[in-house]
Amino acid sequence: MYLGIDLGTSGVKALLIDADQRIVASATARLEVSRPREGWCEQNPADWIDAAEEAVGTLKATHGAALAAVRGIGLSGQMHGATLLDASDAVLRPAILWNDTRSHAQAAALDADPRFRAVTGNIVFPGFTAPKLAWVREHEPEVFSRVAMVLLPKDYLRLWLTGDFVSEMSDAAGTSWLDVGERAWSADLLAATGLGTKHMPTLVEGTQRSGTLRGELAARWGMGGRVAVAGGAGDNAASACGMGAVREGEAFASLGTSGVLFAANDACRPNPRSAVHTFCHALPRAWHQMGVILSATDSLNWLSGITGRSAQQLTDELGGGLRAPSGVSFLPYLSGERTPHNDAAIRGVLAGLSHLSDRAALTQGVLEGVAFAFRDSLEALRAAGTGLSRVTAIGGGSRSRYWLEALATALELPVDLPADGDFGAAFGAARLGLIAAEDADPLAVCTPPAIAATIEPQAALVPAYAQAWRRYRALYPAIKGVPS
Repeated sequence: MYLGIDLGTSGVKALLIDADQRIVASATARLEVSRPREGWCEQNPADWIDAAEEAVGTLKATHGAALAAVRGIGLSGQMHGATLLDASDAVLRPAILWNDTRSHAQAAALDADPRFRAVTGNIVFPGFTAPKLAWVREHEPEVFSRVAMVLLPKDYLRLWLTGDFVSEMSDAAGTSWLDVGERAWSADLLAATGLGTKHMPTLVEGTQRSGTLRGELAARWGMGGRVAVAGGAGDNAASACGMGAVREGEAFASLGTSGVLFAANDACRPNPRSAVHTFCHALPRAWHQMGVILSATDSLNWLSGITGRSAQQLTDELGGGLRAPSGVSFLPYLSGERTPHNDAAIRGVLAGLSHLSDRAALTQGVLEGVAFAFRDSLEALRAAGTGLSRVTAIGGGSRSRYWLEALATALELPVDLPADGDFGAAFGAARLGLIAAEDADPLAVCTPPAIAATIEPQAALVPAYAQAWRRYRALYPAIKGVPS
């Protein structure tokens, strides 16, 4: 048996698979987020351990024999979070999370240093880890002076599991301290935030062993022998391992709370000007690129909240067939946008409204706006040298056939829908645990799921969608200078 533990923002999921990669059981435990000020988002790292204990404890209660047979554990986690420890491994302050924007000024200052884009291949976004430490250095100097180790969230769980300070390439690539091409910490970039390599964990590949489960925990969970703990992956790379998106050109579109267009690469091909993320993959000698949309299904949830209709009721009103764009344009920038604008201050817009713009027209505009945001990410990936021939859709939004047809038509690409199953980050983490424990071939393990259906672009509507996308593209520069 193999165990995947995924540390998300809203909860921890533990998932068991057997040697044939069949899911045996899963359990979750909730997490809460603290927002002490506008733009701040924090969690107590002790809560991560409590939630992991609860999730694994549930598996022990319901599937004790299977849990006892675990040979490998893989980790996945929310990226970019700053977990600060002192010399005795005590947590110095609540962890600052990926969606915390307090360090926007520090991010801009670091990004103005040309070394950061040159070495990391990425813009220094406010959500990344390095600007968070720059903020702590400026605003909490007494805390900064005591920092002995900086860990990413899942790597704090690893410390609890193994007693070792270790991270892996895919998560480390989101800190703004990693030389992404060389897969090593950059001493120069660390020094720019007042740190050194001594403050960083050891790096391994996601498929490698990072340590062994502590005897105390192995005994508590009924596990015998030495249980390997894999390097694991950041959440998107772990999802890619679960989806089998690990070879050049394999891609998925995640229609979740946020949206991600993810493409696997066999080389490091950065293009920071496009605001595409270029990160190491969880597999050795592999990289990936992502376009990131901050409000995907969150945009439909916003419309649901103000109309009093559920998301499904809203999409059901559109009927069975894809409609031509109505002229209502929606920019899904409810909390700013990453790709392609890197603009934390921009906000959403509904444009083209008329007396005839009913609720269905607004729903249609929202679905199209998110699809056009994915098209922006596709164009950014192409500008970085990554061409795609098709994508696989995952996430809650993929349950809407209408949305998938809009996405396929906006991208002008086939969109595959996987057969029923759980191919997310916890499953990808469990696969990495299997690889590390058995020294298995990563490409043989991380295979794609069976495809249940393929949504083709609606050829008759492609020209109208292309025109609507161009109208959508023209709106951002028109509103960028308008004060909020």
